[in-house]
Amino acid sequence: MNTGLQLYNTLTRKKEIFEPLNAPNVGIYVCGPTVYSDVHLGNCRTFLSFDLIFRYLKYSGYKVRYVRNITDAGHLEGDRDEGDDKFAKRAKLEQLEPMEIVQKYTLGFHDVMRVFNALPPSIEPTATGHISEQIEMIKEIINNGYAYETNGTVYFDVEKYSSEYNYTILTNRNLEDMLANTRELSGQDEKRGRLDFALWIKAKPETLMRWPSPWGIGFPGWHIECSAMSAKYLGDQFDIHGGGMDLAATHHTNEIAQSEACSHKQPAKYWMHTNMLTVNGSRMSKSLGNGFLPGELFTGDHPLLTKGFSPMTVKFFMFQAHYRSTLDFSNEALDASEKGFRKLMNAVNLLDKLNASETNDFDIDAITDKCVKAMNDDFNSPVVIAELFEAVRIINTVHDGKGSISAPELEKLKKLINDFVFDIFGLKDEDTSNLELNSVLDLVIDIRKAAKENKDYATSDKIRLGLQSMGIQLKDSKEGTTWSKA
Repeated sequence: MNTGLQLYNTLTRKKEIFEPLNAPNVGIYVCGPTVYSDVHLGNCRTFLSFDLIFRYLKYSGYKVRYVRNITDAGHLEGDRDEGDDKFAKRAKLEQLEPMEIVQKYTLGFHDVMRVFNALPPSIEPTATGHISEQIEMIKEIINNGYAYETNGTVYFDVEKYSSEYNYTILTNRNLEDMLANTRELSGQDEKRGRLDFALWIKAKPETLMRWPSPWGIGFPGWHIECSAMSAKYLGDQFDIHGGGMDLAATHHTNEIAQSEACSHKQPAKYWMHTNMLTVNGSRMSKSLGNGFLPGELFTGDHPLLTKGFSPMTVKFFMFQAHYRSTLDFSNEALDASEKGFRKLMNAVNLLDKLNASETNDFDIDAITDKCVKAMNDDFNSPVVIAELFEAVRIINTVHDGKGSISAPELEKLKKLINDFVFDIFGLKDEDTSNLELNSVLDLVIDIRKAAKENKDYATSDKIRLGLQSMGIQLKDSKEGTTWSKA
């Protein structure tokens, strides 16, 4: 079990040695998508970052319970739970029942995660499947004196809570400034304080998603669902809670308050947040017209894209930046990642063709140690990628006959690639995953080999040049002929 792992904890704003509450068991809760529209690329970065974290913790010997929820209870416009029901809006627009909307976009989200080769979470609870748990938590918060009911809506009393706990512990914001900058919203006349937020909301006559409660027919607020589901599956206190950095100021701040008001315990020991995406230096935003859906990025069907990029290229591109760093999308950056990913996969495909020698020129343990050290440093994926390209250099050097590697070191090299490229990063070779293509090219290479042996160089050259025109490069060496994307 890896005991040298350091995480940057948003709660304390510093790196800390990772010490699980109940090692070797680790509990992770990540705020999942709200399934009333297609998942956007910022969501994908968060979920792929936590997929990397999930995979590495398992690799390090921990038993991980990874919980990623689905928000499907129709929470509202605005960061303070005010406005119209997004699910109702979408249902009316598409002339579907709200749960049809939920099913459609949940399946779409799962499809995108499969395309990115992300592992499914251990548990994927839905907000609508845990209404009773949310109601029970609200009742406990009321009993503890931190919430009140007004006209069928239950509000969390931020002022009462702040008198006993640090409401802004996650962001370190000034509470007085927050009060001064809070905009006027509908429902303020029902609240005792301007920062109070809804735990349970009274349903309007036109509200489609509604449930009975001790306070009347209504539906839960956005924040309570995660507090209830994380407590159910991970307990009142667990190890890691995460999501995008945009969730820290309101959603995660209110989660901490609710959970502490209910159980008098901090819910998570470590808080982790992924940074935002930008496009050509500007913040990625649907309103600015520079936001990409994953499908648009794959097909290139977007005004800002010159072509499409494969899912593994996009994933590789994301891992070239640290999860806490801003990630800037541009055609030039994606082109560079495409070439880098192809170079990595071409080298990986040469591994089984390498021959071990009696002598050895390389120290694979040193590279592996650097990869582990980088991952232990708050999951520093860019440094790992740099070390993997040192492994690529070794593979190409040995294949070209310019260096030798012993059998034990070759096995270590294969394990390094398998562990970090496939098991931890979750990458896969898109170019050679098609077995029919592999078989066809193997046949063509055999035909060309026979032509060369018969001194039929015209046919040999025709095959080589023909494949080259289709973007497939042949490379002859003393070990035989290999192919790669040109």
